[in-house]
Amino acid sequence: MKIVWSEQYELGIEVIDNQHRRIVEYINQLDMLKHDAASAEVVADVLQNLVDYTLSHFAFEEALMEEAGYAETAEHKITHGTFVRQLEGIRKRFVGGADVVDELTDLLQVWLLKHIMSDDTSYVPVVRKKILGGDTQHYRSWTRAAIERFFG
Repeated sequence: MKIVWSEQYELGIEVIDNQHRRIVEYINQLDMLKHDAASAEVVADVLQNLVDYTLSHFAFEEALMEEAGYAETAEHKITHGTFVRQLEGIRKRFVGGADVVDELTDLLQVWLLKHIMSDDTSYVPVVRKKILGGDTQHYRSWTRAAIERFFG
């Protein structure tokens, strides 16, 4: 099932919302592939891009929380780590020849939207107050440097 991005998924932090939209695009690519009987190489490319981008997003998000002084950053990192282990397990099974597209697409659709709507919304007030509400130039500089660092 294709995810249609809507305002209800937006956190109001443009850089994070853009990253979430990009992850949704990858999920939708996977969803299309499961209907198109795509080659293993095409699935592998999308899967690799999705996993790499998600890992970069998590690292960026964690750095943003740390920069803002968010008190529950460690708990958020644990949630990310658990999900990364799930992704790695699916990727290993795919490399071993298993057809994982349906499982992966279902997992991502449920997990991402739940994560955005519950876990991610919890850090928004702190980021808005301490970063977005503060020195705009510092935030822009920090964001540019972090994007370069995590997304190269």
